[in-house]
Amino acid sequence: MEEFKKNDPMEFKSYQKIYQIENNQVIKPWIYGLLLGLVVVLFLPWTQNIKSKGIVTTIKQENRSQEINSPIAGKIGKWWVKEGDFVEAGDTIALISEVKTEYLDPQLVQRTKRQLDVKQQTIDFYHQKAGASQNQVDAINRAKNIKLIQTKNKLQQAENKLAGDKAELIAIDNEFQLAKDQLERQEKMYQQGLVSQTQYQQRLASFRNSQAKKTVIENKIKVSLQEIENVKLDLKGIEQEYQDKVNKAIGDKLSALSMESSAEGDLAKIENQLSNYSIRQGLYYIIAPQQGQIVQAKKSGIGEILKEGESIAEIVPKQNDLAVEMFVRPMDLPLLSKGQKVRFTFDGFPAIVFSGWPQTSYGTFGGKVFAIESSVSNNGMYRVLVAPDPKDRPWPKELTLGMGAQGIALLKDVMIGYELWRNINGFPPDYYQTEETTLKKNK
Repeated sequence: MEEFKKNDPMEFKSYQKIYQIENNQVIKPWIYGLLLGLVVVLFLPWTQNIKSKGIVTTIKQENRSQEINSPIAGKIGKWWVKEGDFVEAGDTIALISEVKTEYLDPQLVQRTKRQLDVKQQTIDFYHQKAGASQNQVDAINRAKNIKLIQTKNKLQQAENKLAGDKAELIAIDNEFQLAKDQLERQEKMYQQGLVSQTQYQQRLASFRNSQAKKTVIENKIKVSLQEIENVKLDLKGIEQEYQDKVNKAIGDKLSALSMESSAEGDLAKIENQLSNYSIRQGLYYIIAPQQGQIVQAKKSGIGEILKEGESIAEIVPKQNDLAVEMFVRPMDLPLLSKGQKVRFTFDGFPAIVFSGWPQTSYGTFGGKVFAIESSVSNNGMYRVLVAPDPKDRPWPKELTLGMGAQGIALLKDVMIGYELWRNINGFPPDYYQTEETTLKKNK
């Protein structure tokens, strides 16, 4: 026991292995170094971002995949292409034949043309009939004018005769008055015996002759007045007679013009039918609307019935203006603006991504936001279209429509510590604007 106390415990190997109190510890520098490193990391820059999945599409809607539809109902008669074939714009894809009974006549267009010619001839006939009726109206008016002139001349003659009869009546009346006076004087003288009975009888005969002449002239005046009234009635009758003839001729003309107008309406319908039939025959050949590849044929056999507007296949255009369609949450929408930069990774293309340090990422491709829709989509998110960034490396040529993409919209550069504090508290990223947007607002 005493020997043990005399000896120093550090001399024993077992003591040295168990008790390390006097040894210098190396873990403390490591702990201090890690803490210092964490503090340094907290002050490193970090790029805030918005992540969203998307698919490859095109900027122009006409360059997207589209259906090839049959414009008319029919049945497939022949295929000129198969799935996977590349076609040019205007190439024939398939031939369809008619199934509707009203279009089955193989000479439908020729017979419609004949109907058109017949209807045109009918219009010409009605036009000629209307012209003949107009000529008849003109002839009736000319005959009316001649008849009126003749009748007016007759009226003038009657009036002149009446004037002559009246003048003659005045002369006869004067003779009658003279004969009457002479008779009265002769009668007094006969009663006094101054003249003989023979002289008295001669004077009486002269008086009666004057009276008879006056009566004849008065009757002639009455006849002339009656003739004038008859001529005036003839004038009215002529007006009425020829007006009836003119009205009848005008009625025939209007009837012909009405039939002509009706025939012209039928002609327009036939022309419309002929045009539709001719255009329909051109629709039997379904052609490619643009250059692209035929995919997903919906009809496969010969003789399959197609409805009007039914799809027979799809064509994928050969485009060069690719874009990415991505969706963002409503709370992230205010953080995006046109011209904002976005980084992408595409399915099938390897990439090493550090979302907070886009400069150190590998295999990503750049893009710029060029359209942000203002209405929410069916999935409750907002649609954003991103085009390739011309200042960045070009997107792969192997990209096809519908390929998946992962988008990272780059926002503001902040410290890692601030980003950790923001995420712990659930705060959104800082509001960010591109330089272009800021310049526009300043202007």
